[in-house]
Amino acid sequence: MEWVILISIVFIATSLQTSTGFGFSILGTPFLFLIYPVQSAIQINIILSLFISVFMIYKIRNEINKTLVTRLIVGSSIGIIPGLLVYLTFNVETFKLLIGILILVLTLLLIFKFTMKQTPLKDFFTGGISGLLTTSIGVPGPPLLLYFSGVNTDKTALRSTTLGYYLFIYLISLIMQIIFGGTNQMVWSSALVAIPAVIGGILFGQLLFKWIDQGTFRIITYGILLITGIFMVVSSL
Repeated sequence: MEWVILISIVFIATSLQTSTGFGFSILGTPFLFLIYPVQSAIQINIILSLFISVFMIYKIRNEINKTLVTRLIVGSSIGIIPGLLVYLTFNVETFKLLIGILILVLTLLLIFKFTMKQTPLKDFFTGGISGLLTTSIGVPGPPLLLYFSGVNTDKTALRSTTLGYYLFIYLISLIMQIIFGGTNQMVWSSALVAIPAVIGGILFGQLLFKWIDQGTFRIITYGILLITGIFMVVSSL
């Protein structure tokens, strides 16, 4: 039964990730917490997310905003170490609660048409928060999704740029977690079992991407954020 739940979660989350550039960690990780210990769920999420980025990178390489990716990577390097400390020492449930509340507040701002201007400093800052969340709970997406929605980034550029950025941040996060926190056989066997679901989700997600217009994309974005925020708050109580 555990494998069926895992495969279902992974297929749905991968389809969302491939079609929007977000969703695997945001949607998948909270549900993985239901069937795995927190740190194992985080590592499974990172391994599978890294696989998605590697699988997709060649196809979307020409659509990546390289300047923006560079800023995000530089910013994330500042947040990686604090995030690792959270992963190793802090109460993850408390951290999840705080992040869930923050996601809900910021999502409501976006729904009520809060906008912002994109600047290099904000790019760096967003990368920093994303790096912190990746090494701590394996979820780099919320700050990127909130920021890119606030500056009204085109869906094609958003999807490609985030997938390119994930290739870096997930690899670094996985290496650091293994070095400082270790890993286990269950993590890798579960990830291996889920690979076919990832591939199926990638193929289905690419079809979805062609059908989604910018307005629908924004609605899906808000839905993902609200569901994630509510789930993080409820599951941490």
